[in-house]
Amino acid sequence: MGNTAVIVGGGIGGLAAAVGLRRIGWEVRVVERASVLDDAGAGISLAANGLRALDELGVGKAVREAARGQYNGGTRTPRGRWLARMDGAALEEAVGTPIMGIPRATLHRLLRDALPAETLLIGAEATPVQETGPGAVRVGRGDMILEADLVVAADGIGSRFRGRLFPSHPGPVHNGSTVLRAITEQAVDLRTDFELTWGRGAEFGHIAFLDGRAEWHAVLSLPAGTRFADPLAELRRRFHDWHDPIPALLDATRTDAVLHHDVNELRTPLPSYAVGRIALLGDAAHAMTPNLGQGACQAMEDAVVLAAALAAEPSVDAALTRYDAERRPRSQAVARAARQAGRMGQQLSRPLPVALRNTVMRLTPSRAAVRMILRHHDWAPPELSRPDR
Repeated sequence: MGNTAVIVGGGIGGLAAAVGLRRIGWEVRVVERASVLDDAGAGISLAANGLRALDELGVGKAVREAARGQYNGGTRTPRGRWLARMDGAALEEAVGTPIMGIPRATLHRLLRDALPAETLLIGAEATPVQETGPGAVRVGRGDMILEADLVVAADGIGSRFRGRLFPSHPGPVHNGSTVLRAITEQAVDLRTDFELTWGRGAEFGHIAFLDGRAEWHAVLSLPAGTRFADPLAELRRRFHDWHDPIPALLDATRTDAVLHHDVNELRTPLPSYAVGRIALLGDAAHAMTPNLGQGACQAMEDAVVLAAALAAEPSVDAALTRYDAERRPRSQAVARAARQAGRMGQQLSRPLPVALRNTVMRLTPSRAAVRMILRHHDWAPPELSRPDR
């Protein structure tokens, strides 16, 4: 088996895959169409499974040092009543770590730092070259072709490679929600590490960072394509009477810092994550709603499992068969759970279902809540066999 790979997409999943493949001795090139590799975004919560994947990739220590543990907080009503409290200490006791919050750009930088600069080819589009073979991609608009033993398509929810491999697949669909998010410009006086607040057809949440700033997000039940001339003004109007610190978070944010995206997902599961010498990874394979905070964690799991399979199996074909068998059932189960969590959260809008959900949440013991979280967080990565071992 050869040991060269082209990874299409320089997001968190693509970079994690590059780090993992290099750790097993592969030569890697990452092709990213964006001209600047900064993974623009707000914040991210890393659960134990994602942190364990990062440990196996060799960057877990650096990520933990840059992240803030989520020990307290939970879920509230717009008036501030607690529906469920977070017990980060109990979660840490169960799996060895609390959930940790970190700016997405910081995580992206730490993954980039683990790669030689020459690994990254930015500002270039990549497309499959079928006439040359399944392990080749055309880069840019010219005739530059990169051939490799493996192509990893980590090109996001709108993946061109997925469209080529599965032309009859319906692709991503809108789930009925849109999300606005940002990182505050300065530190905010917060009493909790993480919160979600569920109203009728709306959600507001925050993640506190190590430097005192915070990421906030607002999810609204709205048609795809809905946009606001002044997003902060619109959010102040919608959330002005919700509990503290929601107004303070909005006041600490610049208007030009607000990101606005519709929530889309691959509702129809793919029949395989690998075709020929092309492997799909991350959102290209299993884009899910953000309700469980597992999107990036699942992509990093993909990266570790792919590298481990390539290190252990005698051929690329055998490795990709193993990768698909290990990753597809788990990631698609997590995607289903995320979709269900959204239906029981912000997407509820009628008074009776909202009241029933709130009652169930208030009556659920904290130990039971921890057990539910562990279904997705308690994952052990395969060990990567490195040439230096």
